[in-house]
Amino acid sequence: MLPFPSLLFGATLFCLCAYILHKVRCMHLLLHDMRAQSQRENGGLFRQIEALQGLYIDLGLQKSLPGTRGWAASPDFLLELARHALTEKPMVVVECSCGTSTLVLARCMQLNGAGMVYSLEHDPHYARQTRNQLQRHGLSAWAQVIDAPLYKHELANGAWSWYRPESLPAVAGIDMLVIDGPPMATCALARYPAGPLLFPRLSNGAAVFLDDARRSDEQAILRRWAEEFPEIEQHSLNCEKGAALLKYRPRA
Repeated sequence: MLPFPSLLFGATLFCLCAYILHKVRCMHLLLHDMRAQSQRENGGLFRQIEALQGLYIDLGLQKSLPGTRGWAASPDFLLELARHALTEKPMVVVECSCGTSTLVLARCMQLNGAGMVYSLEHDPHYARQTRNQLQRHGLSAWAQVIDAPLYKHELANGAWSWYRPESLPAVAGIDMLVIDGPPMATCALARYPAGPLLFPRLSNGAAVFLDDARRSDEQAILRRWAEEFPEIEQHSLNCEKGAALLKYRPRA
């Protein structure tokens, strides 16, 4: 029988070895996760570079677009907008929030030779920036950035802070609607009012694009719209931040 000190030493050594093996395994798993995450990030970055290059080619841009990171719409979402606009040739395009998407859609209208973009923006600073960019690209005749302060709307299921209703001109049916505002910090489900306030103005076959559709707020908004507007078909788009394409198909 081994003496007690030897047993204690052996038990200590065994525990130490087990601890080291555990840490080595944890480091291995961590490195594996980091490698997988890096591959996903690199793949996502490559996809955005491809989409941005596609935008410049499809639109024949001679001047650079503003940045497409952070709060701005991602290149893959912008490419979805551009290809729809160039294919379907909408005459009336309405945006909730202005920015790079305004330039992209205005350029599509210019290439189509017809159509107009109406962009609602509650922030005067961003409105001025977008107007300056439209002028820089020679697109001012194809888009109107509308100063639209946020206003308290009393809807059937609560009060919401959204753009003033009189901000949007009395245009014909909306053929394409892009919803990328107001910001989420404005209130819970901040983009929901676009449904009850703008969907009734959609033309037959109109397309609605919702950005950031992977967020929980936007998921809840889509569920509400599905219940309240059964004539709207919903489809997911494989975009960086998640996106949804809604098609207005009024029933007979």
